[in-house]
Amino acid sequence: MSSKRFDQAKPFLTLGIIMLGWLMLPVAVKSFLRVSFAELQAPGQVTASYVRDLQQFWADRTHSKDELIEAARDLRHVYAGYEFQAQRTEAQQAEIDRLERLLHLPSNPRYRYEPARVCRRDLSGWWQQLTVRKGSNYDIPVGAPVVYAGGVVGRVREVRLYEADVDLVSSPQLRLAATFDDDTRPVSYQGRSNPPLAPARGLVEFVPPDIVIYSTAPRRLVTSGLGEFPAGLTIGYVSRLDTSPDGLFQSGEVTLDPRLTELMEVTVLVPLPPG
Repeated sequence: MSSKRFDQAKPFLTLGIIMLGWLMLPVAVKSFLRVSFAELQAPGQVTASYVRDLQQFWADRTHSKDELIEAARDLRHVYAGYEFQAQRTEAQQAEIDRLERLLHLPSNPRYRYEPARVCRRDLSGWWQQLTVRKGSNYDIPVGAPVVYAGGVVGRVREVRLYEADVDLVSSPQLRLAATFDDDTRPVSYQGRSNPPLAPARGLVEFVPPDIVIYSTAPRRLVTSGLGEFPAGLTIGYVSRLDTSPDGLFQSGEVTLDPRLTELMEVTVLVPLPPG
């Protein structure tokens, strides 16, 4: 009878020994094993991402010629708009460079724009992080800003050879210096704990008491330029502010862009060396 009980308890004893051995390992060994395991997994995860892209390619091939012609026409319209915006951006950048030389001002940080495909997003951490399939093989550094057409995506938290993990703007791990788009005074933004697949929210704090926001006219919250992110990138919109108990500041909820749920392509801003 005792032998039978011992056989039943053997898996639990083995698991306990393994857990105890893991707890007793030095931190450096744990870190090495974790990174090694992640690097071992990376090729399989990146390959699976390429396979999904190939599946989508063949799925797109099933569309009729009329659908493809209509999509191409829509893309031409969008491209024409972006081409005009690019010309305006070049003219504005030339004017900025001229004023910097004239006033002997230091140049703003310059970036290399590195597009990256999203290869993984865990359901348990849907609003916390995503993984892109570019890493140190493309010289992506830790702390690099990540953006998309709607504004801020997040910040690179960890870089491996073929992948990089990005803390999303909705994650409590990410805090930014921000401003309202019509006010230069800095405020503090931080992500919040958001349930998976629910609308993402953030928190804005230390808002001056004289700033007034009406629910019918939400105000845009943007990056201030203090830190890694360039100024003027959209973070989200604020439709209500509440006064803090001490009456010195206000705080409120930030509504984030719903497109964050379906990101497939992002852009990493890789800082260029000064020169």
